[in-house]
Order: sequence, then structure tokens, then C-alpha cells
Amino acid sequence: MTRPRLLVVGGAHIDRRGRVTGVHVAEASNPGTMREEIGGGAFNAARAAVERGAAVSLLSLRGGDAAGERVAEAIEAAGIEDLSATFLDRTTPSYTAILTEAGDLITGFADMALYEHGFIKQVRRSKVRDAAGGADMLLCDANMPAEAIERLVALAAGKPIHAIAVSPAKVVRLVSVIPSLSCLFMNRREACRLTDMASEAPPLAAAKALTGMGLRAGVITTGGGPALCFRHGDFFEIAPPPAGRVADVTGAGDALAGATVAALMRGLAFAEAVREGMAAAKLAVESADAAPRMDDEAFRAALARVPPPKPA
Repeated sequence: MTRPRLLVVGGAHIDRRGRVTGVHVAEASNPGTMREEIGGGAFNAARAAVERGAAVSLLSLRGGDAAGERVAEAIEAAGIEDLSATFLDRTTPSYTAILTEAGDLITGFADMALYEHGFIKQVRRSKVRDAAGGADMLLCDANMPAEAIERLVALAAGKPIHAIAVSPAKVVRLVSVIPSLSCLFMNRREACRLTDMASEAPPLAAAKALTGMGLRAGVITTGGGPALCFRHGDFFEIAPPPAGRVADVTGAGDALAGATVAALMRGLAFAEAVREGMAAAKLAVESADAAPRMDDEAFRAALARVPPPKPA
């Protein structure tokens, strides 16, 4: 059977995660550990989509250094078609997250200058245009500048295109394409930033404001709380399944996005697709890896523990 084809555009880079040992003390030296792997919002989501049955092509940018070689090897190992461009004179982007002992984010540091100028040119390549034409759906993240996102939306030519907010600072790059998005995946802080609401505003209020801005569907996560989901004026919540030991929250939102989009490509209804995304997110937070392998048995077990949607 032919697998549905997904084009993913955005970040694929070095991810470093430092975990504090004990209680974090601000403005002081903290003992801890540092680990490094290949991540990025687009790449993490792409791997989740592959795990859930999609055929995926990925466009990202990397430097001509050892880190760039590692990114290329990881994309190949994940079974993803690599459309990425290599800039021999540039450094591969990276993201460093400092986490509490429990795995919650203290701060993140994004060294991604290459994305800022490189994506605008790359989305004009005929290879990318051909890939968009051959894809059933598209997924991007806000690591790209607004101009590149707008160009990608134009290439989609009416096909479903989904987006990952990435961060409160970057989500505003999506403002001009909000009415064109099929679904936006974001957390509460990102949703509030996009709608110019206070960060403590209820997710439902942010969702209604986004609907007023023309967004057709969205998923707003709230850490360990229920995700606020909406589509065509229907608002509902899906609680996360009971979690085991939280190993690392990095990549959970990306896994949710990738698995949800893959489920939509298989024809599932929106609510059921998000349930699959929540199951993938559960497996991600319980794994030390940002994009863990999801064997069918483990995924079915996680999905069985995701509660049905409830009206918001």
C-alpha cells in the first residue's frame, strides 16, 4: 500500500540538553549533566510521522562541519528523504536547553543564524517546488523567517499545511499565514503571544481569539494538563494519558504534531488524530530521546490510556 507523502520544512540541528542535579539555583553554578543528539522541531516531527506510517521528505539547512555530517546521517537513518542544503562556510545551527532535575525547561539558547537568511532562498528551489507538488500534506516550523513561511504556503497551493510554533519569540512569524494553516500546534505561552494576551490567559480564550484571526484548527498544550483543541468552531479538551517517569519534555510537542499529522493523512477524524498525537507525546516524555522509536505494541498501549475528548 502506498504511504501518504508528507513534506516537512524547518529545523534539523544539534540539540543539547543540560539537566541540573538537585534544586536549580539561579545566577549560580549548578552541578548537572549534558547530553547531545540530533533534533529540531521539524526533524523531531518528521521522525514521529515516519514512525506512524508516513513517507517523509525533509528540507532543512546545515553547515559544512562535523555537526552537519551528523545531522545528515541522522536524517538518513530515520528513513527520511533529505532535501536539505549544506552551506560549507557556515556553522550548523544548534539548540541548548537547560532543564530541572524533573525535566522541565529552565531556559533555552538557540544559535540558528543560518536559518534566518538561508531558508528564504531555499524554498525557491525547483526541487522544493516539485516536492511540495508531490506531497499530500505539508508541515513546517517557525524556525524559518516569515518570508520563507509565506513562500512555502504559496507552494502548498491549497494543500493542507500544518505548523509548529517553536517558541513565543518565533510564533509571531506565522501571523500573516494564519488563515492558510490547516492546524497550528503550540503551547499556552505561544498561543497567548500570538494573540497578544496575558500569558496566564485561559487556553480557551486564546483558542477563540485565534479562531477570530482565521485559524481553522489548533492544539494548545498546557504541560501536564489537558490539551485545548479546536477545529471549525468546535472546542474540546484531551487530557494526557497518565505518565510514567518523566525523562525529558524536549520533543513532546513535536511528537504530538508529527503523529497527529500522520493520523490525519491516514484519514482519521481530527479528535482521534490528536489522541494519537497525545500518545506519541507520552512516549516522548518518558524517553531520554527527543524522538523515540514507537513500536506498535507500545504505541497501542499508550493510545489506550488517552481519554476521549471532552467539551471545553
